[in-house]
Amino acid sequence: MANRMWGGRFGGGPGAIMEEINASIDFDKALWRQDIAGSKAHAAMLAKQGIITAKDARTIAGGLDKVAGEIEAGDFKFSRTLEDIHMNVESRLAELIGPAAGRLHTARSRNDQVALDMKLWVRETIDVLDGSLADLQRTLAEKALAEAATVMPGFTHLQSAQPVTFGHHLLAYVEMFGRDRGRFADARQRLNESPLGAAALAGTSFPIDREMTAKALGFDRPTANSLDSVADRDFILEALAAASICAVHLSRLAEEIVLWTSAQFGFVRLSDAFSTGSSIMPQKRNPDAAELVRGKAGRIIGALTAMLVILKGLPMAYGKDMQEDKEGTFDALSSLSLCVAATSGMVRDMRPDAERMKRAAGAGHATATDLADWLVRKLGLPFREAHHITGRIVSLADKKGVSLDALPLAEMRSVEPRISADLFSVLSVERSVESRKSRGGTAPGEVRKQARGWLKRLGKGAPR
Repeated sequence: MANRMWGGRFGGGPGAIMEEINASIDFDKALWRQDIAGSKAHAAMLAKQGIITAKDARTIAGGLDKVAGEIEAGDFKFSRTLEDIHMNVESRLAELIGPAAGRLHTARSRNDQVALDMKLWVRETIDVLDGSLADLQRTLAEKALAEAATVMPGFTHLQSAQPVTFGHHLLAYVEMFGRDRGRFADARQRLNESPLGAAALAGTSFPIDREMTAKALGFDRPTANSLDSVADRDFILEALAAASICAVHLSRLAEEIVLWTSAQFGFVRLSDAFSTGSSIMPQKRNPDAAELVRGKAGRIIGALTAMLVILKGLPMAYGKDMQEDKEGTFDALSSLSLCVAATSGMVRDMRPDAERMKRAAGAGHATATDLADWLVRKLGLPFREAHHITGRIVSLADKKGVSLDALPLAEMRSVEPRISADLFSVLSVERSVESRKSRGGTAPGEVRKQARGWLKRLGKGAPR
């Protein structure tokens, strides 16, 4: 069957393989709300400009509402013969209202139509993601406030470095997700120009009002160049880039949850709601939600890479290659939304083992830097000399098989005779974290201050 929407240029229909590779309705039907919103704004503008009659515009708007109702109810019959969401909607509109439907496509093209639909979809998705990320930040900040004094090991190279607090560790992710929200907001601001009215690539000879449609659809302004309007997919690249960075942050937190819930760490426990079992090992509690968040980062990053490759060799203005922008974008941003929700659930759900964390925080002579700092403060030594002396004391503790705070004072004085018993006041993990009072440090008071500040910024009061 010939696609009658193509007009008189083609006498026969596409072959089966051509129809298979050409049709996009299986995935771009996700744009139906955006497509109908754009069409209603376009019809209203055409009427205001006298390009179509007010009666036709009302008829078109009423018909589009009926189409939306059918899709919403699941009664709409999508046709692969009609290729995409735009032709499917227009064809059904013609069945419902007759010849008036044929006036809707005046002064526009599928090229500016699909660019518009994708911008609307990406913009709406960014708005939803922003709310979800804010909820994740709130969840992390609340947990950080509750665990502001819970001591845990801080790592570099995944080796014990210095004691920190669990609350401080969680606040690091609040900062990361705050930057993610900033990147999405920046991408949203830049995409918020309407391509509608650019038509195929050169604009139109009809006296349209692009400012009217831009305003009706919530854009700041129309785009300035008709070629760029239909060729541009930067807004998708930026959204996917922000999504990829966010997915990396989620994956890093997920990896830590995987480590923390292992028997070897035992720092936190997830409930059955975010764990699964083994088909053969009855004792297993697998952190599958975290592993899936970690894994889905790959497909999100892959979507960005694919989009970059699709666009890199395209000349102006529109090429059918650009149809490949949709599936990866839909999948990546939907996957990110799911990952954010799952991460919020895991953070809310996880219960730390404070005693085990505290024991681990003291392992590996984690307060060695505190010893060096004491030598600088109390004895006036240059830090490099203090660092060298501390290294020798750590070596002694290793040989004795004891922690720094269990090494006898006499042993320490064999390295530096001026060391006094006062040194032991800084060698506990609690004293170590309490001393880190610099802005952004791990001291419990500073953690509480930062957590409350974030909760205030996020619109939620924090308990005192």
